[in-house]
Amino acid sequence: MSLATAMQRYVEQMGLQNLEGATATRLPGVRFFRSSQGNPRQPLTYQSGLLIMGQGNKIIHLGEQQVAYGPDSYLVVGVPLPLECEAHCSPEEPMLGLAIDIDAQSLHHLVERLFPPETPMEPCRSIECGLSSVSLSPLLLGACERLLGALADEAEAAILGPGILQEILYRVLTGPNGYVLLELARHDGHYARIARVLGRIHRDYAAPLTVETLADEAHMSVSSFHRAFRQVTLVSPLQYMKQIRLNRARELIQREGRGIAEAASLVGYNSPSQFSREYKRHFQNNPRGHQASS
Repeated sequence: MSLATAMQRYVEQMGLQNLEGATATRLPGVRFFRSSQGNPRQPLTYQSGLLIMGQGNKIIHLGEQQVAYGPDSYLVVGVPLPLECEAHCSPEEPMLGLAIDIDAQSLHHLVERLFPPETPMEPCRSIECGLSSVSLSPLLLGACERLLGALADEAEAAILGPGILQEILYRVLTGPNGYVLLELARHDGHYARIARVLGRIHRDYAAPLTVETLADEAHMSVSSFHRAFRQVTLVSPLQYMKQIRLNRARELIQREGRGIAEAASLVGYNSPSQFSREYKRHFQNNPRGHQASS
């Protein structure tokens, strides 16, 4: 059985034939997504976690980098990243996939067992620490198929699901791009420090955060913080915060039906006119245009 077939069966079992977007499953931290409509290149924010694709194709643009992933591949997103993405699918072959949060406690438990404290780990040197795509190995593919089977049954999800998730995390950790997760587990490494700062930005995006404050939280000098931040995200701290605020504003306008001035205020803008200018520059569309299409 292919992963696409397993996901199509899950759609039928759970009555998700009309789903457009993501929905929770019977396991916390695991979401199933389906879409019959592709989309042109547009800005959005990818949250950290594992994205496993069964059907459909996506191309992600991050600075000068491009990452394509499609059937039987997965994406390791080490930190939340504002990027641009285009999706290719159709009603006949909708996009099908799983999004799995990375459980910090499970990750650290596995790392401690696989890599004792005295084991040297090379620091991450490339942007692939923040974004990386790889084909599913046969063992990882099998685990994903078993997870889908368990998610369709309440008892199996509760009893077998956590163990299968542990296996998936183990397979990714010991796979070609496991270093992304290893860097997250290194509390004192630059990558993990930047990851914690990004968490602060996502929690407090409306607050007047300064680069100096964030550098201090990372226990780094401002110059070192700038270098490490750009290495992980490919943008400066100020650019990152602006993109996160604007992406969140679009969600407030499109999905929650908030007014433009209210959305601007909720994401930390004091000037509605400045918000509208930056919004249009970022999305190539003004806020009212997105409001009208919601």
